[in-house]
Amino acid sequence: MKGYLGVDVGSVSTKLIVVDDNLNVLTSIYTSTAGRPIEMLQQCLRTIQPDLDSKLEICGVGTTGSGREVASVIVGADIVKNEITAHAIAASHRVPDVRTIIEIGGQDSKIIILKDGIVTDFAMNTVCAAGTGSFLDHQAARLGIPIEDFGSLALKCEEPVRIAGRCSVFAESDMIHKQQLGHSIESIIAGLCEAMVRNYLNNVGKGKDIRPTIVFQGGVAANVGIKAAFEKALDCEIIVPEHFGVMGAIGVAILARDHAKKTGQTKFKGFDASEFDYQVRSFECKNCSNLCEVIQIYQNGELAARWGGRCGRWDTL
Repeated sequence: MKGYLGVDVGSVSTKLIVVDDNLNVLTSIYTSTAGRPIEMLQQCLRTIQPDLDSKLEICGVGTTGSGREVASVIVGADIVKNEITAHAIAASHRVPDVRTIIEIGGQDSKIIILKDGIVTDFAMNTVCAAGTGSFLDHQAARLGIPIEDFGSLALKCEEPVRIAGRCSVFAESDMIHKQQLGHSIESIIAGLCEAMVRNYLNNVGKGKDIRPTIVFQGGVAANVGIKAAFEKALDCEIIVPEHFGVMGAIGVAILARDHAKKTGQTKFKGFDASEFDYQVRSFECKNCSNLCEVIQIYQNGELAARWGGRCGRWDTL
């Protein structure tokens, strides 16, 4: 049996998935990065290994996400791709006629426009946390509501109260004000969902040609209240794929499979990589006025990779 490993290491969550030659999902994991990307990636490797057939051979590995370079060193990746490419590949495979991808994760949000399976436009919001998963988690904790129940409570409300959603600080203060006025939790949550959607469409989606078929992916796609708010705002059906939370990992797993079929080889270090000792160090290069911060990763005491300089002087990745 042949398998292909996709790894998506983000600032908030770490996702791993293994697919077979036909891109059937054999196992997957979605967990918090917890500010320790290397340790969590190693833990994920240990977790998924028992789920796989002992005869399964990992023939290709791909990494994506904000921590893709680090992840590539840890696992031994054959393909390293940005999140836009990874999400577009996965969505095109699961929903072939997709025209628009809405992706909202823990710390950022994206929109990807496709035509005939090719990315023609995209935008990202990495400045403000309003409209992201971490903001939703914070508000759920503040209200004392499990995040899993957040969306279903929003659907119970027929008349959402209007919440200012252009900024996370304004949104929270407005929610508190509405609570003090006596509005129900359901109406406030529904209003917050609609505010998040307005924020997304007015910022990330501004000027974009948003057309059906629309696919909603990323961790926030689990929130049925946000999905309903998007459907109301865009007046069309929003598709949430089965593996919406790990679509980035699926995308690079597909690319890893295609790469393996061409080359017939892989750099995968094996699941033993979960037990290696990794150390990260950095230094400031003073060879020019750029003063680049150069990152170094050591595996069991030996230099495994180095990158970060603009000129490539130090790169060994």
